[in-house]
Amino acid sequence: MELPFSKSDAVFNEGPLQDLLTFNDGSRVVSSEDWRRRRKEIYDTIIPLEYGGMPPALEPEKTTIDIVSTSSPRAKSLFGVPKTLKYNIEVSIASGLEPFRFNMKLWLPKSETPVPVIVTGDDCWEFITEEVGNDVVSRGFALVAFDRCFFARDRKDARDRGIYRAFPGEYGAVSAWAWGYHRVYDALLRIPEIDVTRMMITGHSRGGKAAQLAAATDERIALVADNNSGCGGFGLHRLRGFHSEAISNITSIFPFWFGKEFASYSHRESELPFDQHFLSALVAPRGLRFQIAFADTWANGVGACENYRETMKVYKLLGAEENFSIAFREGPHNHTPADWNHSLDFAQAFFERNGK
Repeated sequence: MELPFSKSDAVFNEGPLQDLLTFNDGSRVVSSEDWRRRRKEIYDTIIPLEYGGMPPALEPEKTTIDIVSTSSPRAKSLFGVPKTLKYNIEVSIASGLEPFRFNMKLWLPKSETPVPVIVTGDDCWEFITEEVGNDVVSRGFALVAFDRCFFARDRKDARDRGIYRAFPGEYGAVSAWAWGYHRVYDALLRIPEIDVTRMMITGHSRGGKAAQLAAATDERIALVADNNSGCGGFGLHRLRGFHSEAISNITSIFPFWFGKEFASYSHRESELPFDQHFLSALVAPRGLRFQIAFADTWANGVGACENYRETMKVYKLLGAEENFSIAFREGPHNHTPADWNHSLDFAQAFFERNGK
């Protein structure tokens, strides 16, 4: 695939990337069995340092649901699609220091068999539009929206509320948001009309960072469409284009998104023991899609392209090249109906190709 940016387009190049297919001891990864061991090395390198680790993994039975309200079955349609029902659901999570609850919205199309589902955590600042909702449910997908900021507030005192009270830890807000996708998965296990094995998660900008981290840290998630996530998402730290966000930029404004040690690598990108291709490779061989706007220079299209080249080496080793894609469009930093439409195309092709 011909990409719009190469290394020569980088304004900042802080040195070579670590090889995804070389073990820490210098030996080569040559098989899928090798990759499982190398994957753990990669996970143990990037997740604690950049994101501060993750909240604890839970057994699915620790997550229960209560359907608070349902749209009338006599309603003619939702999003213009006949016989679509909307559910408001309260999700309860046990086993923490105190109970934790959050709400999610579910739009469910009429079907005789369980349906695939699209999940976004961006209900905090981008409501699902009529056009997007129509595109999702008319294709036979269920749609779930939740507010990731209910798990961790998007502000400097994030660690005094949300899941930190139930599950204290040094993990950053991006990890808390990613953990929200994991608990949505658990909740959907309790809804027989949903086929959670056919679940795509998505998010935009900081929501894209959370979505990619969620897929990287929970192998139950079939695929993720990361929209304009940039620094801390698909944009490399070492290789950046003009006006692309760097560690110094993001940690000076949003230090609470990450682990406490991450900011110390400001202006020291060459010393990082990883880069964002480590995060992306954790998703392989499952579905992964990068979506980038040309005018969104802050999101680092140059770094995204190089990430794609490096991560694709893992997908090729695993015989899963078609499960990874990258797409650019004209325009600025937003999550457009066209972005949604193209990610749904990718999801449908992925599920058909993988027999789901």
